[in-house]
Amino acid sequence: MALQLWETSKEAITAYTGLSPATFFTVLALAFAVYYVISGFFGSSDHPRSSRDFEQMEPLPPPVQLGEITEEDLKVYDGSDPKNPLLMAIKGQIYDVSQSRMFYGPGGPYALFAGKDASRALAKMSFEDKDLTGDTSGLGPFELDALQDWEYKFMSKYVKVGTIKKTVPVTDGPSTGDCSEATECDVAKPAEDGPSESAAAESVETTVGGNGEKE
Repeated sequence: MALQLWETSKEAITAYTGLSPATFFTVLALAFAVYYVISGFFGSSDHPRSSRDFEQMEPLPPPVQLGEITEEDLKVYDGSDPKNPLLMAIKGQIYDVSQSRMFYGPGGPYALFAGKDASRALAKMSFEDKDLTGDTSGLGPFELDALQDWEYKFMSKYVKVGTIKKTVPVTDGPSTGDCSEATECDVAKPAEDGPSESAAAESVETTVGGNGEKE
């Protein structure tokens, strides 16, 4: 059986390559030898380089919890300083995206999102500066769904390290003088709405006196 298979293989080699079996296997052995020499030559120069790169790679530091910070403070973590973590916010929640520096770091495709709350830009998949904000007002249902998907992705992949402090607009309230005046007005209001007790008594006396004079 083995002999018959060998005879069939020799006939196939001669038919498809035009070479005798001995020549075919000689060429095949030379090809393997050349491949081994070339791969060994290039491999010897690559190994030291890769080991040096591996030694230079430092593990990422653990995420640092920042608590509540302003959007202005968040801009410091845009990746321009390699000593700082790379942060990004979505829907007011800040995440450490340092492990994806190739995407969100300088030169990455999403580098403009780093150091900002890019909720609106992510929802609209926009790269315009006007959309680099956490304001989601006016977004449609499909855009809000897309933003929700982004939030789920960030929650599952990255560590939350803080929140963005919301700024409350300051309004001028009433002064102390106005309050005292308002209180005085409130106290005096019953006198304006209706006659006081003294006025009512005087009215009764006047009526009684008038009747007595008529008699």
